[in-house]
Amino acid sequence: MSQSILDTMPGTATGTLVVSDHLNFWDGKRIKPRQEKNAEPVFEPSTGRVLCQLIPCGAEEVDAAIRSAHAAYKKWSKLAGMERARVMLEAARIIREKRDKIAKLEVINNGKTITEALVDIDIAWQCIEYYAGMAGTLAGQHIQLPGGAFAYTRREALGVCAGIGAWNYPFQIAAWKSAPALACGNAMVFKPSPMTPVTAVILAEIYKQAGVPDGLFCVVQGGAETGSLLCQHPMVAKVSFTGSVPTGKKVMEMSARGVKQVTLELGGKSPLIIFKDCELENAVKGALMANYLTQGQVCCNGTRVYVQREIMPQFLAEVVKRTKAIPLGDPLLEDTRMGALISKPQLDKVLSYVTQAKAEGAKVLCGGEPFLPSDPKLKGGYFMSPCVLINCRDDMTCVKEEIFGPVMSVLPFDTEEEVIERANNTTFGLASGVFTRDISRAHRVAENLEAGTCFINNYNISPVEVPFGGYKNSGFGRENGQVTIEYYSQLKTVVVEMGDVDSLF
Repeated sequence: MSQSILDTMPGTATGTLVVSDHLNFWDGKRIKPRQEKNAEPVFEPSTGRVLCQLIPCGAEEVDAAIRSAHAAYKKWSKLAGMERARVMLEAARIIREKRDKIAKLEVINNGKTITEALVDIDIAWQCIEYYAGMAGTLAGQHIQLPGGAFAYTRREALGVCAGIGAWNYPFQIAAWKSAPALACGNAMVFKPSPMTPVTAVILAEIYKQAGVPDGLFCVVQGGAETGSLLCQHPMVAKVSFTGSVPTGKKVMEMSARGVKQVTLELGGKSPLIIFKDCELENAVKGALMANYLTQGQVCCNGTRVYVQREIMPQFLAEVVKRTKAIPLGDPLLEDTRMGALISKPQLDKVLSYVTQAKAEGAKVLCGGEPFLPSDPKLKGGYFMSPCVLINCRDDMTCVKEEIFGPVMSVLPFDTEEEVIERANNTTFGLASGVFTRDISRAHRVAENLEAGTCFINNYNISPVEVPFGGYKNSGFGRENGQVTIEYYSQLKTVVVEMGDVDSLF
């Protein structure tokens, strides 16, 4: 096997790494692109420099990867669950061993801080370890029928699953999608975002090192065209997609033509409701966690912050003070708490939302401007200061649309009934949150919020044991938790007659 990207990484800081363009992986090895045309540069968000060239996979390459995965699936699916578990546990161990280097590479390719990236890598190995523990428990039912006859069910693999990832959690999403798929006996062909193509190949190398059959976890690179080829390939049994609502609708439409199973984890514009009886210190910390992780580029972020009117002044004073104090800059430094946005177009888009919010009557209490770090090597990076908006209304663009950047919109409310109605007045339904000391109110509000997740007195924690997914336009199906096994397997019923056939003919 060719040398891993991790083995070539220098120990020095940002601005030194050059990544190989050979970022595809099937047949147990990294694959050189067969064509040299249509290459797109991949940028390091914190410096703006080019990391590598991304050459998209065409039909021939996608077909080769899927066939490699299908051959591996034939072997893998015949193993006992405990046999699969041992290999997956070894993969989790290798990730733990290499976590620091993987996290550093994630930072260089993604722009988030090293502190967050280390958490992401830990969640990735925990996810693989969790589903390894479930692999040996997959079982059906036994049903007694009249006359000594009986039936039983078998939970079987689907075959080759396609995973299409997003750029905000490149390595973690690859683990979230592959772990339950592999535990159930499937193979996976994974397409990362073209903006963050690097670390999915690391996961493929780790699975290979752990002992999976060659081809069990393949990586194909590219954009929309490559994704379309995956969705429409006749040997793909399921597609799991994380990304925007418009793209998710296209994925669903293309997959429907082949009657493929689909999981969609799409966008959000989640409400965070803060009642006057909350523990204010925790509510402020929750609001910051709900808006500024990964530079605000998190689909479940609680970007509509509803604060009960009586405590609005105290809340705003504390939130603004802490937002202004967030250390921005080199994401590889441990003291940094906000890195760079993923790209120049994304930065420009987020800044334009702030400009539009002001034009519609919102007031900027802090931030919302391009940020130039003092380090000269970061002068080409895509940084902006985290923003707090007030004087917001529910009909404003900044309150209705997903900004996907470090912009918090704060709105007052008076009553519980009012805020629930306003919180639910959205086409999204991914997440929600409530801060209150009243335990009855907390559960009552959680019941009435139309979202796949509700955080009570916390926000943006993602234990792998807990299902994650959306309502409404935020998608369907789930990542993580025991229920996800059902989305990566199918049920077969076997009916056994122990006597004579009772025939009408």
